[in-house]
Amino acid sequence: MKTKNTKPNAKCCTLYAIFAACLLILTAGCENANKKSPLAEQIQQLKQEKTELTRQIERSENENEQLQKQILVLSGLPEEAKAENLYRLQRIKVTRYTNFYDKDKDGQKEKLIVYIQPLDEEGDIVKATGAVDVQLWDLNKEANQALLGQWHVTPDQLKKLWFATLITINYRLTFDVADKIENIQEPLTVKVTFTDYLTGKVFKEQKVIKPQSS
Repeated sequence: MKTKNTKPNAKCCTLYAIFAACLLILTAGCENANKKSPLAEQIQQLKQEKTELTRQIERSENENEQLQKQILVLSGLPEEAKAENLYRLQRIKVTRYTNFYDKDKDGQKEKLIVYIQPLDEEGDIVKATGAVDVQLWDLNKEANQALLGQWHVTPDQLKKLWFATLITINYRLTFDVADKIENIQEPLTVKVTFTDYLTGKVFKEQKVIKPQSS
């Protein structure tokens, strides 16, 4: 009696091998599709950089257009209206409100507040752009001890210190003097130097702060 042969024939083995190979190829293809090659990543990065450079060029072109318009306007002005004559800063005034203040109400005047008004030829207050140097002096002391403190305020800092009220308009500069004076028994002098950034001119003014009777 003959028995049946249960072993797969050569044709079936070949089909199985082909099927397995196809599965491996498909699996590898899916994995590669999910992973960007280094070249693809570089291309993506270059595209992003190109987009950013394009935006920068557009911003630069807009700024250049604005500057060209400003140049055109200025070139059409008469000579007497150009440069420093756009406004004529004549002097600065250190106002009477400049003084020492007790800001935290502890009995010690730890803040020096300096009020400055830049004035044009008509006596009007103008928001002039510039740098300010402030010095605090005790002129009753020896020369090598007379300078109690000094500070420099840049144009970027100064423009944030413009202070307007219903009564007055000025720059208000605040300095910490807690470590420089304990109590005011003698007059102290505040010296202010204002460098106008439009004309390059330097203006100086000073104010004597007298001790206040309690």
